[in-house]
Amino acid sequence: MIYEAPSFDNSMMHAQTQNAVMMLKETPADIAKPYTPTPEIESKQIDIEKFSEKLSRISAYRTTAKCAKSIRIALQTAGAKFTQHPVAASDWGGTLEQIGYREIDPAFDSPMAGDIYIIHRTKQHIYGHIAGFSGTQWVSDFKQNSYDVYKDKTVTYTYYRLG
Repeated sequence: MIYEAPSFDNSMMHAQTQNAVMMLKETPADIAKPYTPTPEIESKQIDIEKFSEKLSRISAYRTTAKCAKSIRIALQTAGAKFTQHPVAASDWGGTLEQIGYREIDPAFDSPMAGDIYIIHRTKQHIYGHIAGFSGTQWVSDFKQNSYDVYKDKTVTYTYYRLG
């Protein structure tokens, strides 16, 4: 059956820029490959207060498995600009360094607002984990009771502080 569509003359219209969104299918083998950040990330001063406020607004007390997304949104709210970013939480180290964070020795006993830690991927947790300190508690995609969310003594951490 043939349908007639109304004709539309768009010769007087301006061409619109189209944004393309590409979705990639990931497999566990792809996840095991570390993300390599590109130099296309624009560095901008990050407002720790805005970062902390955004984290404090997260109200869940159980994970939604979206920790990297939550931290990315909090960083963007605070002024960070990304043209590309990793999906897996364990791959965020290079991106954090490009926007002004530096790796420091873990300071879980004296965290400062804006601190971020990464738990590296394991066989049980192929994406790893990332969380930020709001000034009062560790938050990822949920309000954490502590930094030790996996309760696994074999996990390794990388700890970052702005500046």
